[in-house]
Amino acid sequence: MTTIKDTAEEWEVRATETPFVGNKTSVRTDDVVMPGGSVVRRDYQVHPGSVAVLALDDQGRVLVLKQYRHPVRHKLWEIPAGLLDIPGENPLHAAQRELYEEAHVKAEDWRVLTDVYTTPGGCSEAVRIFLARDLSEAEGERFEVEDEEADMELARVPLRDLVRGVLAGELHNNCLVVGVLALTAAQAGDGLEALRPAEAPWPARPFEV
Repeated sequence: MTTIKDTAEEWEVRATETPFVGNKTSVRTDDVVMPGGSVVRRDYQVHPGSVAVLALDDQGRVLVLKQYRHPVRHKLWEIPAGLLDIPGENPLHAAQRELYEEAHVKAEDWRVLTDVYTTPGGCSEAVRIFLARDLSEAEGERFEVEDEEADMELARVPLRDLVRGVLAGELHNNCLVVGVLALTAAQAGDGLEALRPAEAPWPARPFEV
């Protein structure tokens, strides 16, 4: 049986420059040597990476939030997510922080649901999506949010309703779409206990356990 698996590879870069540096990301321009020997220019966003959390409660509902996203001029239903702000940061710790900050929730059971490159043709962002279960209210005061997060709505929605919304073209956030469909596939396949452990290696963003 043929194994279908992505493989790491890096083509020669003859020249590189960074015409824009932002607060969290930057834009890089590389002159890349193609297989036939020609050199082409590729512009892309350099991204530190992200984590996302599909938090599933004991009633089969997923914790989602609605947030304004200016580039697409939409309020999108999403799952909790955030940047890997610290180089080499353990993605599980980052995911636990995001779940606390955005939803004031903690989870006792964590597994890797899937790893994705969000837009590999134009951005280096890699996202690890976790499945979090055995949820409870976090202790202490709520994290003080600001900017777009200050306007967020929180809800718990049955997984089947999210799948229907994805397939109907009503839900568009990348991590939500990938997360709910991956969870549905896992449930129908080998089961959630067969998912990778929360500390599974992540070659796209190596980290210290």
